[in-house]
Amino acid sequence: MWYYNATIIKTPKSLTVDGVTYPSAIFRDADLLSSLGVKPYSEVRVDQRYYHTGQLTVDDSGDEAIGTYTTTDRDVDTLKEGMLGTINSQVSSIQGGIDWYWARASKGGKAVPADIQTYADTIYTEQATKEAEINALVTLDDVILYENTPFTEVRKVKHTAEDGTETYGDETDTSNREINMCLHWTANPNDEVDPAFVSLTKD
Repeated sequence: MWYYNATIIKTPKSLTVDGVTYPSAIFRDADLLSSLGVKPYSEVRVDQRYYHTGQLTVDDSGDEAIGTYTTTDRDVDTLKEGMLGTINSQVSSIQGGIDWYWARASKGGKAVPADIQTYADTIYTEQATKEAEINALVTLDDVILYENTPFTEVRKVKHTAEDGTETYGDETDTSNREINMCLHWTANPNDEVDPAFVSLTKD
């Protein structure tokens, strides 16, 4: 995008400057645009999960025009209600994927495997913990941190041979991640094991 004469230009178009009309092709010529006073334009991103956007102000004092919106915080209690709804939805989805074990057992089939029973119990324990954590949140910063919690992940480096064979040695790679704790649960024991995974630690 570009900025000229107090106007945001979102797509190339013909432009009249000092009585001269230029074709839209000028937007491919950065030097010409600069000589005409047309500046690149960008906006400071507002995370609308947490803020309402208000009035736009454009600072065109530099080589690039930058738009900034005024913001107001979203209501913390409303956000927390949404987070608790997400928790309940997650648990319903997880439980829905393993309910068939209990349905089979109730019809005289195999008993629910011990690891699946433990998994189900763990999920409900985690649900209670997460609900308590969310209810304890007070400020918008608390909410933002809970949904963007920093973690450090360590993974083994994958090596691919000429024949396509994939192997993992002792070499590892460390990276930083932000995880929404509303979506972070104990892994299902039936899930395929990730051969590259080493650790995921909350910072």
